Amino acid sequence: MDFFANFFNILLWSLWFAIWIGFIFLVIRFVFDVFRDKDLSVIGKIMWTLLLVLIPCIGALIYIFARGKGMAARDVAAAEQVRAAQVEYTQGLMGEAGPAGEIKAAKDLLDSGAITQEEYESLKSRALG
Repeated sequence: MDFFANFFNILLWSLWFAIWIGFIFLVIRFVFDVFRDKDLSVIGKIMWTLLLVLIPCIGALIYIFARGKGMAARDVAAAEQVRAAQVEYTQGLMGEAGPAGEIKAAKDLLDSGAITQEEYESLKSRALG
């Protein structure tokens, strides 16, 4: 019986430890969100940070109710920015950028017979600027 009591105590202690670690990460996430918000004034940022650091349990609850929707909107905007940057980067990788890529594409069209020599020269001069 002593084994099961000790095992239960270890499990219970581990659960509370995990809850506290999760709560600490949540408060840190809220503080980061306070400083990420561009619409919040400096005084507002100071007050929210003090509330979250000095009274974390009550401050976190107040923060969720008061600024939860704005936090979600900032998360969505940040995700959209990351997605746009990834798409732009990927499109840049798909073809050679700059005048060299345009000249190469024009040369390929000339070699295939799709354009004439005059059209190639025109495309080449436009690519070189």
